[in-house]
Amino acid sequence: MGTTRYQIENIRPSFFDRSRLLYVSMAKYEEDWPSMLHSHPCSELFYVVNGSGIFIAEGEQFPVSQNDMVIINPHVEHTEKSQSALPLEYIALGIEGLTFSFKNIATAQDGISVQTASGAVYKYNMQSSNVYAYLNIMLEEISRKNDNYEAICQNLLEVLLICMLRNDNLSIIQGGNTAISRECTQIKNYLDANYSKNITLDSLAALFHMNKFYMVHAFTKYIGLSPINYLLQKRVQEAKSLLQSTSFSVAQISAALGFSSQSYFSQAFKKATGQTPIQHRNAAQKAKRTGCSKEDIPT
Repeated sequence: MGTTRYQIENIRPSFFDRSRLLYVSMAKYEEDWPSMLHSHPCSELFYVVNGSGIFIAEGEQFPVSQNDMVIINPHVEHTEKSQSALPLEYIALGIEGLTFSFKNIATAQDGISVQTASGAVYKYNMQSSNVYAYLNIMLEEISRKNDNYEAICQNLLEVLLICMLRNDNLSIIQGGNTAISRECTQIKNYLDANYSKNITLDSLAALFHMNKFYMVHAFTKYIGLSPINYLLQKRVQEAKSLLQSTSFSVAQISAALGFSSQSYFSQAFKKATGQTPIQHRNAAQKAKRTGCSKEDIPT
C-alpha cells in the first residue's frame, strides 16, 4: 500500500475576521427587468453563471460573460444590461467589512479595472477556479437553512476570498464601519425630517440605493432599532408632544403623523407608552393643572 502524506505548516489565523457575508442572491435577467444604476454600502461580488451582457460602473462600461467575476467596492454606482439572445444569469454576494484594491489593468486577458471617483470595479475571468462550486454550496446551504448554515457560508466566503487573492492584481483592505455608519446616519436624518410621510422599507431602500435586508441589518446594528421601529418611535414621540400641547383630535394627530388609520395609531401608541392617546392627554392635562412637571406624566 502506498501512502502520501502532506504536512501543513505555518497555519495562519484568519485575516478576514472583520468581514461578514450579508446576502447571497441568484438572478436571471428577464425582459421586464429594469436596469437602474444603484450602489451598496458594502462590497459586492457579481459572478456570471451564464449569458453575456454589459456591466456599467460610474459611466464606464465593459462586456461580461460566463465565469466572469466583477468586484464592486462600496458606494460605486453600477448596473448591468443583458443581451436578449443570451440573458445574464448571475450570483451576487454582499460583504461587509472589507474593500478591494486593484492594479490598473488594461488588458482583457488579465482583467479590467475601472477606477472611479467613488471607488473601483474590477473584472476578471475565473473559469479555472472552483468559485462556481463554492457559490453553489452557499446557495444550497441558505435555501435549506440546516443547523449552522450561516457558519458554513461564512467559511466558504473566506475560502472564496483566499482563492481570489491568488490573483496578483488583487489585494484586500480590512474596512472599518465609517461609511456604513454614515449611511445609517443619513437614513436616520431622513426619518427625523420626513416621519409624517408614507415610508416603507422598499421606498427607503430605493431612496438610498441599498439592499433592503442589508439596510435593516446595518441600521439596527448602528442605531439600535430597525428603520420601521425607529420611525414608529419618532411618530409616537411627536404624538405625545401634540397631545400635550395642542387640542388636535386623535384622528387629526394620527393623519398628521402618517399613520394609516386612527385605530393603528392608538394601538401603536398604547404599545409604546402603556396608555391610549386620550389617557395620555388626560394625564398631561391633570399634571398641568396640579403643577406637576413633564417628568410626572407617564411615558
